[in-house]
Amino acid sequence: MNVDIKVILVTRRTRLQELVAQYNTEEQTRFVIESRGQRFQEYYQENSNYLQAVTAVEAVLTPSARVQKLDREFLPNFIFGPKDIVVVVGQDGLVANTLKYLKGQPLIAINPEPSRYDGVLLPFEVKDARAIVGDVARGIFKTKNITLGRAEINDGQELIAVNDFFIGPRSHTSARYELTVGSKMEAHSSSGIIVSTGLGSTGWMKSVLAGAQGIAGTDRELASMPWDCDYLQFAVREPFPSQTTGVDLVFGQVTRQSRMTVASKMASHGVIFSDGMVDDYIEFNSGAICTVGISDAVGRLVV
Repeated sequence: MNVDIKVILVTRRTRLQELVAQYNTEEQTRFVIESRGQRFQEYYQENSNYLQAVTAVEAVLTPSARVQKLDREFLPNFIFGPKDIVVVVGQDGLVANTLKYLKGQPLIAINPEPSRYDGVLLPFEVKDARAIVGDVARGIFKTKNITLGRAEINDGQELIAVNDFFIGPRSHTSARYELTVGSKMEAHSSSGIIVSTGLGSTGWMKSVLAGAQGIAGTDRELASMPWDCDYLQFAVREPFPSQTTGVDLVFGQVTRQSRMTVASKMASHGVIFSDGMVDDYIEFNSGAICTVGISDAVGRLVV
């Protein structure tokens, strides 16, 4: 490697750091945690191990590359360069949060503590950092492609999803909308729509389907979708049948040939967000029309 290589090192605050920001001091945080019957040492050790991992990765990369640290909260406003090498140190969720803001740059995901995190999206450990970044810099690497979803509003706003979209009410009220998939259209009153990618099929979508199976009394094994599948899957949550709303178009696939359109009928509190990032939402109220399909961009996870 050489100093012409730029590495963006993506991190996030630990649970302890978030609590200290809330309660001002570590001692006050300790008091709050222990007063709730929890062990402060667990939070402290998790924080210590994570910071050590980040420091170690930065230390081995800095002599031979320009390293810029980037906290998760700044991802939505950060502009990645086309030749940037992106390294994430954290849990699977941080990998997904980062992929949605990339434009084809390869992402290297490092598990900061394999004994704590299973790391489905974390193929590398801290000790691998220098070697794998060097391989990527030389163009000697393999990636696993990840299909992304794209939601575009008729006012020009858009969102990318690595795992899933939620379309519905911001609070626990009913969402009113017209759903069109391919040639089928239906008016709905529900608690919202989940649209999942292949990567997200083992997350929120799986829980929705598991609940439906439990209610129906079936025990079929829930099949996951390939990460690079050529479709998205949608499920309507708690659809309500009435004289003006139906329950037939509540589950299915979204493809490049058969995209989904959702026309909002909500006066207020309608939102669309992706990958669980509730605060990074788009308003989705009366007059807004959302088109959901497969993104032209593809996530590239180094393996």
